[in-house]
Amino acid sequence: MKLLHKDIEKDNGGQVTLIPEEAEDMWHTYNLLQVGDSLRASTFRKVQTESSTGSVGSSRVRTTLTLCVETIDFDSQACQLRVKGTNIQENQYVKMGAYHTIELELNRKFTLAKKVWDSVVLDRIEQACDPAQKADVAAVVMQEGLANLVLVTPAMTLLRAKVEVTIPRKRKGSCAQHDKALERFYEAVMQGILRHINFDVVKCVLVASPGFVKDQFISYLFREAVRQDCKVLLENRPKFMLVHSSSGHKYSLKEILTDPAVTSRLSDTKAAGEVKALEDFHKMLQHEPDRAVYGLAHVEKANEAMAIDILLISDELFRHQDVATRGRYVKLVDSVRDNAGTVRIFSSLHVSGEQLNQLSGVAGILRFPIADLSEPEDDSSSDEE
Repeated sequence: MKLLHKDIEKDNGGQVTLIPEEAEDMWHTYNLLQVGDSLRASTFRKVQTESSTGSVGSSRVRTTLTLCVETIDFDSQACQLRVKGTNIQENQYVKMGAYHTIELELNRKFTLAKKVWDSVVLDRIEQACDPAQKADVAAVVMQEGLANLVLVTPAMTLLRAKVEVTIPRKRKGSCAQHDKALERFYEAVMQGILRHINFDVVKCVLVASPGFVKDQFISYLFREAVRQDCKVLLENRPKFMLVHSSSGHKYSLKEILTDPAVTSRLSDTKAAGEVKALEDFHKMLQHEPDRAVYGLAHVEKANEAMAIDILLISDELFRHQDVATRGRYVKLVDSVRDNAGTVRIFSSLHVSGEQLNQLSGVAGILRFPIADLSEPEDDSSSDEE
């Protein structure tokens, strides 16, 4: 994401102009947008024209519109973002108050204006515009006949390809059918890696499976790379890392990312930091339950006692349509930072974020135990959803 212009007033109102440069920037934009914001961007509009002879035709014209945002639709697989709202600025093709849908496009600027830019939104812009934040981890999670090829970016886990091949069982005296199918499977996974992994960006490719599937696949991959003289694979061989997983399904990614050997290798990525924070929280909950809290009311109480060392919070909570509820989460984040605590904002598109959402999206690791917080409370999270 490229920041072209930022104009935030003292009362925190103002606007920013950004250019989304890659698919993940659409996810960041989705998290910046709220109902009631003003969005100015280039779009197409169907316009009817009447010729001098009276015949009516229609054409698509490109025009720039400013909408008051009403609905926001994000497709996480295609990374497409559509924003619907009413036109609030005079335009020769669209009447004031008329509805229109803008589909934001890569490499085309947009201007977003808000009445209040809070700290969480401003941090999101900083993160999105940081060139170091890229998809630098890829994973191939596999078992015999099934492989999921995933990119792990700082903000999301993207399934890029799924390979499924039926592998017949070995028969007595004949393994030919089994071996042929296995080779077809490995070939398809290899093609997926070549198609979907950008080795200029990716620092590490995790290959995970139960048993010896990963080892057999890696032997096949580099045997073929030598035979086909595939330089991109041969030059990047050191980036491949073999890890054990319990299955070839995407949910096994969480256990792979918590493997100590993997976390040390990925220590500079945001995703690894989130996974470690969540693991630390679960350990604390198990061994010192008085130093681990979750649910908004409990976490706020612990924060009043300035007890929060690490706050774990899901980005989903900052998309809450109720301004007061959203403000409550922002206030919590600011307060923890003011008290010298660490804030980790989890992406709900990461496996770790999905897990945190099961704990109502907010949790805290405490500096010191607070015993009475674990008692049930009436108001614990009635307004969290």
